[in-house]
Amino acid sequence: MGTPLGNFIRAKRDSIQPESLGLPERGRRRSPGLRRLDLATWAGISVEYLTRIEQGRDRNPSPSVINALAGALRLDLPEHNRLRYLAKITGDECSVDIRPVPPPRDVRPSVLRTLRLLEPGVAIVTNRLGDILAHTTGYQSVVTGTGLLDTARPNLIRYLFTDPRARTFFADWDDIANEQTFDLWQAPSLENLEWLTAELTPIAGPDFTRRLNRHLIPRRGVLRLDHPAGHRLRLHRETLELPAESQQMVVFLPADHQTTKAIDQLKAARPIKGS
Repeated sequence: MGTPLGNFIRAKRDSIQPESLGLPERGRRRSPGLRRLDLATWAGISVEYLTRIEQGRDRNPSPSVINALAGALRLDLPEHNRLRYLAKITGDECSVDIRPVPPPRDVRPSVLRTLRLLEPGVAIVTNRLGDILAHTTGYQSVVTGTGLLDTARPNLIRYLFTDPRARTFFADWDDIANEQTFDLWQAPSLENLEWLTAELTPIAGPDFTRRLNRHLIPRRGVLRLDHPAGHRLRLHRETLELPAESQQMVVFLPADHQTTKAIDQLKAARPIKGS
């Protein structure tokens, strides 16, 4: 059975064309991308050892092996950091007796006060599993009518993959789905991730599981939303990390004058009290 670390290495290996590394073509292959032999050679490890890592039979490669694999795969800094993180959560110490548990949902009072200072702007506090823990009235105006905040415990991942309205609301649904599933691997713990995936996998289907195991760094651009009221919104996202709680504050800023005007219209059309 594979592991997050092994799946990531295999996905990256499959995505690399040998000629891009100056390696010769070696005829027909059973799978795309870089051969296991070539990657092992470049990383200075045996093919048998690389096979054990990819298949999950070795869960504790040393930091030097992880760094060697990162170099051989030509990983950039975000990918290298991800490889190190996956090695950490794949290790035997983190893999024994995994019991799925939900993450805490409490938001520090000082964070809530900061969020209120951003009113009437568009901002939210989320955890690493996509739970929307707090939001401004501006954010509520932007998502009113989309179904995102209709449940007692709104979750962006669940909304993306189980509510048909999400595919209309997010103009670039595929890109956002890639982002959100990629970010799940930064969950506070493997137990938290198992909790969410156990709940989502049966209802979200292959669109979710395929992305979860792809491990490709997503491209993050301007967020484009098609509001049910007929507005096309273009938003920049600025993220403030809250590492102690494994949470984030995300502020959405209009990318153009048309978006600023549309948000003002949405606020005026549906005044909201409280947050």
